[in-house]
Order: sequence, then structure tokens, then C-alpha cells
Amino acid sequence: MLSRAKPAVADTPPPLDRRRKKGKKVPQLEELLALRDFTGAIALLEFKRQVGEQEEDADLWMGYCAFHLGDYKRALEEYEALTKQPACNPDVWVNLACTYFFLGMYAQAEQAALKAPKSRLQNRLLFHLAHKFSDEKKLMSSHQNLQDITEDQLSLASIHYMRSHYQEAIDIYKRILLDNREYLALNVYVALCYYKLDYYDVSQEVLAVYLQQVPDSTIALNLKACNHFRLYNGKAAEAELKNLTESASSSFEFGKELIKHNLVVFRGGEGALQVLPPLVDVIPEARLNLVIYYLRQDDVQEAYNLIKDLEPTAPQEYILKGVVNAAVGQEMGLRDHLKIAQQFFQLVGESASERDTIPGRQCMSSYFFLLRQFGNVLIYLNSVKSYFYNDDTFNFNYAQAKAATGCFNEAEEVFLLIQSEKIKRDFVYLSWLARCYIVNKKPQLAWKLYLKMETSGDSFSLLQLIANDCYKLRQFYYSAKAFDVLERLDSNTEYWEGKRGACVGVFQMILAGQEAKETLREVLHLLKSTGNSQVEYIVRIMKKWAKENRVPV
Repeated sequence: MLSRAKPAVADTPPPLDRRRKKGKKVPQLEELLALRDFTGAIALLEFKRQVGEQEEDADLWMGYCAFHLGDYKRALEEYEALTKQPACNPDVWVNLACTYFFLGMYAQAEQAALKAPKSRLQNRLLFHLAHKFSDEKKLMSSHQNLQDITEDQLSLASIHYMRSHYQEAIDIYKRILLDNREYLALNVYVALCYYKLDYYDVSQEVLAVYLQQVPDSTIALNLKACNHFRLYNGKAAEAELKNLTESASSSFEFGKELIKHNLVVFRGGEGALQVLPPLVDVIPEARLNLVIYYLRQDDVQEAYNLIKDLEPTAPQEYILKGVVNAAVGQEMGLRDHLKIAQQFFQLVGESASERDTIPGRQCMSSYFFLLRQFGNVLIYLNSVKSYFYNDDTFNFNYAQAKAATGCFNEAEEVFLLIQSEKIKRDFVYLSWLARCYIVNKKPQLAWKLYLKMETSGDSFSLLQLIANDCYKLRQFYYSAKAFDVLERLDSNTEYWEGKRGACVGVFQMILAGQEAKETLREVLHLLKSTGNSQVEYIVRIMKKWAKENRVPV
């Protein structure tokens, strides 16, 4: 919730269960607060309010309980009502400011905080607000006022976390845990930091310490599911969340948004358009995952519209912005966008924190890919290849780089590993695979690729590639077939000249014993389909040779 970037609009929370079991003593407010039974405390306070047995500071306790229950809208109503009373306790202003903060109403939070008396809580709140407003001067001022006490150090650790300084946050949490073993929840924060550092197995180990004591924690179980998603797959992650979604308390509202968001991710984007748009700027990853969804749907423009105004602060944001700009640049032929993508990829790939990570190396490979320096692309892709054996997107890029550097046998093998039908229909895939077949002396397979295509601009381009590449590599038979189809589709004299040269080339190879004599019959058929004056002369010479060598035509 510290990452919220826009005001929350929450549904009205479900009515509290006011039923009391017969024969049970009504607990005291102090007992309920000690047990952190905030739902019970609110029910008790509301009951006493209705029967006129108002406790001292009952309204303050009502706001306190609502806040700790995650019902910030209710807490806001209570605190705002208190500030309008003549004898308002000045400390109410900092409580109101905290409530505004958790609702994402940061301007109002700052105004309320400044009305409160100076306190450590006020300083911590102003510290977080300075981070939200990207005001480095105020941030450092509040930082200097922090003391070596648990609450202030926890606040500092959270700022480190949100600024992607995960190791610094871990160091603070571990130091506090050494002196306060009973602070079990800090294990969740440490696990979250390890998750962000891609140490998913370590995150699981640390998280297990907390889950042994609190097995129904929404946040901890959600993080466990996220680790399973990274370590295994979406189904394993969803299985972890299943029990949580069935048993989650109806009053625990803020966790539900996170679970809904993560289920979309675990299910590969299913339900993205229904769930993610309302969560944009509430859950930071919602915007990024919606952009990824649009990219997977080939809706590059929507992806760009969603991310163009985002000022990246984390590596994932730089990477995604780079990917979107690269997609826009390639789809629309806009070099400015390609340059922006190069800058983002280079920035992440060369950064001290990312250069030795898998995403960092992928960024450098993408940077060199856009520069068409494929030798360098392979240096980086080879270093992470073992992690992506069955990844179609990785294999697609890896095969292209292999082919571009002349390693056509290896490129062909990798292209054939790809299972995605979407990629296999892509013209880039078809053209590179056809070129690999031709160079690897399998022109008949390149021709089959063409025959499977429907008539289109791409099929015409593939014909041109087969015709010209086969000609260059003296595979004249399939060059002639390709030039023949091109000539039928477009009466350009260049296609006739290409077909003529390819047919003569086949004849020469027959004479040299490098082509079957029976092929001559089809070559003559290809030549006769052209109404050119040169055809008769060429055909006469070929037939004369066939007659002398008893080759049926």
C-alpha cells in the first residue's frame, strides 16, 4: 500500500457481525485491542455508541480500529469528524494524515501532517511523503531527523525498498531481528526483498519461518504464491492462492486487490481487461502487467499510450519501456523510438546492480540486437542460454543472431525448437528459416514453407528470397520455380531474366552430372510458360541435347 499512486475508491465494507453468543461475557475494549480483534472492538464501540454508553476517547479508538483493519475510508470519516470538534486533540491531525496517505491522497496528507505537533510519527510520514513527491531536499531533511529506534529504522528500510535498494533494506531488517526475535513479521519483509533480488528459493526459506507461526497470513501466502510462480509455473502459484481466496476474511479488503491482480498474472493474462485497469496506480505492477498484456495481444499502440508518461524508477520499468519503444519503432519504422529503446536497454544492462543479472544481460543483448551487432548479441545470450532452453521468445532471438553471424546449422536447429504458432507464422521466422534451409542445402524445405502460405505480400517476399538466395548458392532448380511464380504474379522483366538464368543453370548442372536428367522436362515446362522470343532458342538447344543423350522430355 505504500506504493499506491492514486486515491483509493473502495467498496463499502460488509456490515459487521453484531451477534453475540448466549452465555458469553462481553469483552472489554482493552481486551479486544490487546488481541488485535479490531472487528470486535468496532462492534463493541458501535454498540456502546448506540445505547449511550460512550467510552472515553471512543471516537479516537473507532478511527484507530478502522485504520488497523484496513478500512481507511471509515477511519477517515472518524478522524475528519474529530478535527471539527472545538476541543480536538492535536494528535488527531497526524492520525488523519496517515489515513490520507494510505488512501493515496498525498497532498491532503501533507497538509494534515503539518498541522500536527512535531513527533517521530510526523517525521516518518513526512519522510515517506517526500519520497512520493520526489523531493530529495525534504527527503534528506526528514532522513536526518530519524533516530536509531525500531520504528524509524523500519521506515528507513521501507524507503530503501521502494527505491530498489533491497540489500540495504535487508541489512536493517536483519539488524532489528537480531535484537528482537519476536518481530516475526520482519521475516516477510526480508523475504520480499529476496524476491525482488530474484532469490526466490531464499525468499521461500525466510518466509517459512513466519508461516510456521502465522499460517493464514494473506501477505505471506501471497508472496509464497509469487515465489512458486517464479520457481515453477502459474498453476503451482494459483494452487497456493486457492485456500487463501476461500478463507480470506471479508473485512480484509486491501489484500483482495493484490490477490485479484496476481491471479491475472498467474493465469497468463486471463481477465486482464476486467481486473487490471481499476488497479493501475493502486498496485504498481498493475500498469506494467497491463502493458505486457497489450504487447501479447499485439496492441502496441495501447501499450505505448499506457507507459509513455511513466517515469521509470525500477529496472523492470526501464526494461518494459524499452521493449514498448522497440516494438513501436519496428512496427512503424520510427528510428527515434528505437534509439530510446537502445538507451533504456543500455542503461539497465550497464548498471552496477543489473549487469550480472539475467535481465541485465538480456538488456545488453537487446541493445546490440537493435545496433545489429550480432556477435555481441550472442556473447550475452550464450551466458544465459541454459535458463531459457524451452523459451520460444528467447530461441527466436537467439536463432536470428546465430543466422546473422553465419551459423546457419545451429540457427536451423534452434528455429525448429520453437513451438509457438504465433511466432511460426511471423514472416521474420519464415524468412530466416527459409534462408537457413537454403544455405544448409535443403531448398526443398524452403519451398514447402512457401507452399503452406496463403497468397499475400509476405508470401511474395518469401518467393523473392527463395529465388535470389537459391540462385546465389547455385540451387537453380528451386530458384527457377520461384522466379516462375514471381513472373506469373508480376510481369517484371527481371523475373524473366532470373528464371532464364536459373533454367540455364539447371541445364549446366545436368551436363556436369550434378542434377538429375529427369529435371530437364520440368525446366522446359517452366520455360514454355513464358511468351518471350528467347524461349524458343533456349528450348531448341536443350531438346537437341536431350535427343542426343536419349533423355525423355
